[in-house]
Amino acid sequence: MTLKDGRQFEAKKIGSDAQSDVALLKIDPDNLAEIKIADSDKLRVGDFVVAIGNPFGLGQTVTSGIVSAKGRHGLSAPNQQGLEDFIQTDAAINSGNSGGALVNLRGELVGINTAIIAPNGGNVGIGFAIPSIMMNNLVNQLIEFGEVKRGVLGITGYDFNADLAKTFELDIAQGAFVQQVIPDSSADKGGLKYGDVVTHVDGIRISSFNELRSKVSTKGAGSKIELTVNRSGDVKKVVVVLGAADKPAITAGNIHPALKGATFITGNAANGAAGVQVSELEERSPASMLGLEKDDVIIGVNRTRIQSVSDLRDALEEAKGVMALNVVRGNSSLYILIR
Repeated sequence: MTLKDGRQFEAKKIGSDAQSDVALLKIDPDNLAEIKIADSDKLRVGDFVVAIGNPFGLGQTVTSGIVSAKGRHGLSAPNQQGLEDFIQTDAAINSGNSGGALVNLRGELVGINTAIIAPNGGNVGIGFAIPSIMMNNLVNQLIEFGEVKRGVLGITGYDFNADLAKTFELDIAQGAFVQQVIPDSSADKGGLKYGDVVTHVDGIRISSFNELRSKVSTKGAGSKIELTVNRSGDVKKVVVVLGAADKPAITAGNIHPALKGATFITGNAANGAAGVQVSELEERSPASMLGLEKDDVIIGVNRTRIQSVSDLRDALEEAKGVMALNVVRGNSSLYILIR
């Protein structure tokens, strides 16, 4: 990683979330200032913003513009399931700006530049940034767990519009219509009903089902959220504790070179001990040659207890010399050494 003043650092990838296009890198620098993170939910259409990036490899560049819209989605290909709740801006964003900061006029981070609409390959005044609130939710999970523990509400639905408002005789024009509530889901336990129209999440207005999905999915499993719903004309508050999505898979080579070829998930050993499970293993890979096998569960490094991918990464970073992985394989326990 090269900074504006020419200093270079080797960056370590802590984790990433492909669905939202967010990754967390770690460097060990001196004499750097921390940028303040603003609440992107308070950003308004028409607010001035500045985009910072490296367009076409020219070096650090800044451009200015305004917030053109919020809550944009629909940029992913039909076969992809991206989480999209973009800030749209006319500040010039070009190829190479991705990952750059979008800041307000106080120098506070409001978004991460991520995409453009460019029919001719260049800027046409339609750029997109990941909101700082979404980014912060994901980064905090990557720091704490080494992975994103995506929250799940447990409903299906679609956008609520003026035609539906006329059909149901409701005095609202936008929101997320609840078509089905999955039995025993977080939504069911929280009291959400089919036919509800969700209009706010934690007091922030939403305009579509996709916006609801994005806000819920980027909050961690176990998070408590308050939904404002319109139920047959009555406005109600529903508090829901989010459930967990399927366990995300982590590329082990990002944690330690000796573990390359393995894929990890947070899991449990046969004896019930929480740890890091080998969900996939490539033949003749470094991890395979090390002695790991599919479905092994790592529960310790040397004498340090391991319960998550984040624990494993931290323990391997702190360990010196030969490192011993305490592995549970079926009903037996063994040590595998990393030199």
